[in-house]
Amino acid sequence: METDGDLVRGAWLGAVDADGTSCTTGLLDVLVDAHTTQRLELPASTMLPALLRQLLLPVVLDAIGVPRTRREWAERFGHGRFSDAEVELLTDYLGPRRYGDRFRILGGEQPFAQVADLEALNGETKSVAQLVPSIASGNNVPLFSALTEADELLLTPGQALLWLLHAHCWDTASIKTGAVGDPQAKNGKTTGNPTGPLGQLGVVVPVGRNLFETLMLNTPILPDGLDPADRPQWAWDERPASLGWKSPAGPEWSTRPTGGLLDLFTFQSRRIRLIARETEEGPRVHRVIVSAGDRLARTPERDPHTAWSHTAKPKAGQPQRRPRRHVSGRAAWQGLGTLLALALPVEGDGPYTSALLRQAGDLRADDALPADYPLGVEICGLEYGNQSAVVENAIGDSLPLPVASLLAENDWLRAVILECASQADRAGRALDNLDNDLRRASGGDPLPRDKGQRPSSRFLHVLDGTMRRLLAGLRTVGEDDDLLERAELAWELSVRAAAVREAETLLAAVPPRAVVGRVVKVNGKDVVHRSGKAVGAFYKKLAEILPLATEESPDNGKATT
Repeated sequence: METDGDLVRGAWLGAVDADGTSCTTGLLDVLVDAHTTQRLELPASTMLPALLRQLLLPVVLDAIGVPRTRREWAERFGHGRFSDAEVELLTDYLGPRRYGDRFRILGGEQPFAQVADLEALNGETKSVAQLVPSIASGNNVPLFSALTEADELLLTPGQALLWLLHAHCWDTASIKTGAVGDPQAKNGKTTGNPTGPLGQLGVVVPVGRNLFETLMLNTPILPDGLDPADRPQWAWDERPASLGWKSPAGPEWSTRPTGGLLDLFTFQSRRIRLIARETEEGPRVHRVIVSAGDRLARTPERDPHTAWSHTAKPKAGQPQRRPRRHVSGRAAWQGLGTLLALALPVEGDGPYTSALLRQAGDLRADDALPADYPLGVEICGLEYGNQSAVVENAIGDSLPLPVASLLAENDWLRAVILECASQADRAGRALDNLDNDLRRASGGDPLPRDKGQRPSSRFLHVLDGTMRRLLAGLRTVGEDDDLLERAELAWELSVRAAAVREAETLLAAVPPRAVVGRVVKVNGKDVVHRSGKAVGAFYKKLAEILPLATEESPDNGKATT
C-alpha cells in the first residue's frame, strides 16, 4: 500500500482465491475479481458486515445501481461475475475523475471515513488499540489480551482501515473525547453515546460460493431504485443542503434518520482521525482520536441485515418492529425459528426474519437461485456490559441453509427443519429435568438457573456437527420424500443416541442412595424422588419427542437402575 493509504489500488485486503491461495489486493481488484475470490481473510467475525456495509456494497450499488426487479437481479447473478460494462462503471467510479481520491486513509484533505484535522479539546491522542475490542484499552479490559494500554500497538494502513470501519459499526457507548469545534462537547468529553449501529442488531449475512455471489445476495431489490439524494459518506457534499445534516468530514454531529440505503450502510457513528508515523517497515498507525459521531434516530425497517421482533400492540412511542439480538451461548441453528420466520405472527408477538433471507426465498421461487444452491448464513453480534461501555462477548457462527426452506408458499421442508431443531431443544430440556430429578433423589437440590453447566449444553454441543451435516444435506433433497424421511429418521436416531449417552453418564454419577431416594413435601403432599422414577420419566419423554427413532428401536438405550 502506498504511503497515503490508497485503498483503490494498494494491496491491503486479505483474500483467498479459487484454488485456496491467500493474497492481498486492493478495492478495485477485489471487486473486479470477486467471482474468483472464495472469501475475505478478516480478523473477526464482526468485520465482514462492517466491510460489506461501509465499503464494498455501497461502492457497487452506487456505481452500478440496484436491481429494480427480481428478473434484473437474476440476470446479474446469472452472469456469475461483474460484466465488462459493470467493471467499466466500477473502474470509472473509483478513478480520478470521480471518487478515487477520496479512498485514501492517510493524509490529504479528506481521508477516508475520517475527519482530517480532528483535535481533542485536551490536545491528547490515544493508542490505536482503542479501535480493537479484543485489546485492553481504557475501561475495556478483555480477559485474555496480549497487550496492555502501556504497550504500543502499530497497525498497517490496511489493518487500521478495517478497525476504523469496525468502530463506525460496533464501537462501545463509552464516553468519547470532546472534539474542537463540536458545540455539544462538555468538559472535554461527550456522553450519552449509543453503540455503533450494528451493535444494536443481531446481524445476519447471507453468503454464497464466492465474493461476487455474496455481494449479490446482500444486494436488496428496490423497485424505485436509489433515491438520488441518498449518497454514501464519501459523497456527503452531494447531499441536499436542505437536509441540514452535519458533514461527516467535520467535528459536529447530529441525531438524525437515514437518507436511504447508501447513507445507512456508510453511517458515520463516530468522528475519527488516524495518526501514523514512519517506521522501518513503512507507515504505521499508532495513535487515534475517537469522538462522538452521528446518532441514528431509530434503526430503520429498511435495514436488510437483521431479524426483527414483531410486537402486535407496542407501547406508546415504541415501534412495532425492533431489531432482534442474538443470544450468547447458542449455536446459529438453535435460532432457526427466527431465521425461518418468513411471515409476521398472525396473532401476538414473535420473530420476523431479515429482508435478505425473505428475498432469497422469493428468488428461489423464481428459479433465480437453484434448489440445490449452497446458501450460507453468517451471524454475528457483540454483547456489551456496564452501560454498553465495554465489550463482554463476541458472537459469531455460520450455517448452511437450504434455500427451499425459505419458500414462503411451500413450508414442508421448513417444517421439517424447525421440528428437528425443536427436538434437539426439547431433548436437552428432558436431560436437564433428569439431572434435577437425580440430584433430588441423591439428597441435593437442582442447579440454580444461572449456575453451573447443564447437561443440555454438552448434549447440544455433541449434536452441533450432526445438525450442520443435516442442513447441508437437505440442500439437495429436492422433492424426494423418501430421502427426506430417511434424513429425519437418521436425525432422530442421532439425537436419541446422544441423549442416551448423556443420560447414562448422569446416572453413573449418582450415589447408591438415589435408588432408594427420598420423600419431600410439595404443597403439603409427599413426593417421592428416586433414580428409577427419574429415568423412567426421561425415557417416556424421549419417546414422545422422537417418535420415528422410538418406532425404529423402541428398546434402544434403556438404562438400568
